[in-house]
Amino acid sequence: MPFKYAEMEQAIIDAVRISTEGRDVAVAFSGGLDSGLISAIAKKYANSVHLYTCGTDKAHDVVMAKDLSERLELPWTQVQISKRNMEPLIKEMISATGTTDPFTISYELQLFCVCREAREDVVVTGQGADEYFMGCAKFVDQTDNDYEMQKDAAVDRLIKVSIPCELAIAKHFGKSLLYPYMMEEVISGIRKLDQDELRPRDMDSRKSILRDIAVDLGYPYIATRKKKSSQYGSETTNIIRTLSREKGMFYNEYIASLCDEVLSGRPTKNRGSVINARVDSIIKVEAENILSQLKLSPSEAVEMFYRKIIEDGGIQSVEKVREKDP
Repeated sequence: MPFKYAEMEQAIIDAVRISTEGRDVAVAFSGGLDSGLISAIAKKYANSVHLYTCGTDKAHDVVMAKDLSERLELPWTQVQISKRNMEPLIKEMISATGTTDPFTISYELQLFCVCREAREDVVVTGQGADEYFMGCAKFVDQTDNDYEMQKDAAVDRLIKVSIPCELAIAKHFGKSLLYPYMMEEVISGIRKLDQDELRPRDMDSRKSILRDIAVDLGYPYIATRKKKSSQYGSETTNIIRTLSREKGMFYNEYIASLCDEVLSGRPTKNRGSVINARVDSIIKVEAENILSQLKLSPSEAVEMFYRKIIEDGGIQSVEKVREKDP
């Protein structure tokens, strides 16, 4: 009996082959399903494959990656992060990409570190598998409407926030980034699948089609890999939280202080009160790109707006915004 997802399987194989054939490639390797499957396939076509994993010595991703690299018989390098080098790395990333969103920094820092360490000019990543093969935890236990909204929002953030940040990272280090799971033949194949089969019933059935493909290709040990989000699997978030507490700051406040220092080109002053506000991620990125060109930090821009509200009592500054965006 033919394999049910044979067409999708071949699309992934072709995408990896096109990306890696005859090349010396690095893989941003978490030791999970997405990067594990890419690495296994790439081994058949690339001139060489070297795996790189960002994390502390005891991090979940490092432990899992070391084990899987041995099973795949591929060379592996741990890219070490610690309290000592975290702040310089974050500052360098902010400077290179203009990214100031704490959440984006937390999950893109791992790729930044891999690109910084990799000797190869080509870096292959499993980015896109969570969004297109339904691997995010937020896809589970949703109503139909909320599920569709979460799917669209995830892809929107991937395309408009994550990928531009990653391309800026690659440019900073003179690397080429390749995304097999986001190549057109794979995306087209996903559209042909039964969308109900893509939708996870529970946490264990996330990316079930990708897991079935791994088994069919002879990698059952890849199909069963357990994965944490990169910011937790690498222990990036834990380190930043520790640094924040040591400086007497909240997590977001600490990241904002580093952004101010990098983007304003001067030492951070006393930051005063913290404002917690939810802003559409796309609006945030576009606005902060403009602020970066103006050499203004988000904190300075918010303070300027607040001062304007005080000056005119909100009659002009706030009401004009409401009129434009009811």
